[in-house]
This record gives sequence, C-alpha cells and structure tokens, in this order.
Amino acid sequence: MRNLFLKSVLSIRKTLAALIAFVVLLPGCGSDVDGPNLQHLTDIEGNVYVAVPIGSQVWMVDNLKVTKYKDGTPIPYVTNTDDLASLTTGAYTWFNNDEATVKDTYGALYNWYSVSSGNLCPTGWHAPSDAEWATLINFLGGESVAGGKLKAIGTSHWNAPNTDASNDSGFTALPAGYLFDNGNYNSLGNITHW
Repeated sequence: MRNLFLKSVLSIRKTLAALIAFVVLLPGCGSDVDGPNLQHLTDIEGNVYVAVPIGSQVWMVDNLKVTKYKDGTPIPYVTNTDDLASLTTGAYTWFNNDEATVKDTYGALYNWYSVSSGNLCPTGWHAPSDAEWATLINFLGGESVAGGKLKAIGTSHWNAPNTDASNDSGFTALPAGYLFDNGNYNSLGNITHW
C-alpha cells in the first residue's frame, strides 16, 4: 500500500506535535540510488524526495514543496493567511510568505482541502490514515517515545534543547511550524502539526 502524509494546518497526533514533515508510506517506490534503505520519488515539478522504511512502512522524509497538483493544475498560493483560513478549496502558503528561506528545508504549508483532494501527492502516494499513523507510532514504541525517534537530532533546525530527539527511525522530522486558524504563523524551529 502506498501512502503519504503532508504537513497541513491540522494536528493528527498529539505525540507528533513536536514534529513536522511531509511523510510517505510506500513499499517499493523510487530507486535505491543511495543504498538499499533509501528510495527516491519525484513530484510533477521535478522536486526529488527521499523515503525510508520504518517497520513495515516506508515514509517520505522530505517536506513536500510542490505548487501544482499531480495533474498539473496550479495550487493557489495565498499570501493573506486570513484568506487561507477561510477557504473551502485547496491552497498553500510558505511560512511567513518566505519561500526563499523555507521552501527547500521546511516545504510548504497546505490547507486541508489540498491534502484531502487526493491530487496533491505524487502519483501512487496518499495521505496516511489514522490507522497507518498508529502503526508507525506502535512500531516506534508508543506515544511517549515515538516523537523523539522521528525528530532530527541537534539544534541546526530544532531550537535547543531538542529534548529526546534520537532520529532512530531515520525519519529526520523538522520543525516547520504551523499556521493558526486565525492566520498567524507560529513556532518555526519549535513544533509542527500534521
């Protein structure tokens, strides 16, 4: 089963609230250019993403930064975050409208309508279900420890002290922040929500 999770303005799991990343579950997709455990996939714009197996699943470790749906249709870019919060159609933004600083490392922030469209993820991928998240969390030892096993270590991206970060999973989750429903960006370097 091929799956994918994109960062969005919604929190799916409180344990993973200290993480952010575009995530993918995918057995057998991509190539093994960098060894038997790494796989690569490409979105419609040519952005390349790395995926890594974790237990019986394969998760994308790079943040999604695509600005078109997989059918080539542009995703509306919204700079006024008040507008983004009130939309009932797909859209994205960059944290603080700062594409140059955040795109390559933290990716875009997509609203729920983009994520749930079924057209955002690269071909053959989709947002994981709660059950798929539960499989990941259980494999990593449960809610009390899964977050640390997913987080990138050090303070290059995470603000100090980055408690319990071990990245035992190879997932390398980054703190891309989030966008409140009221239109305020928050917590780049500190937190994430899926």
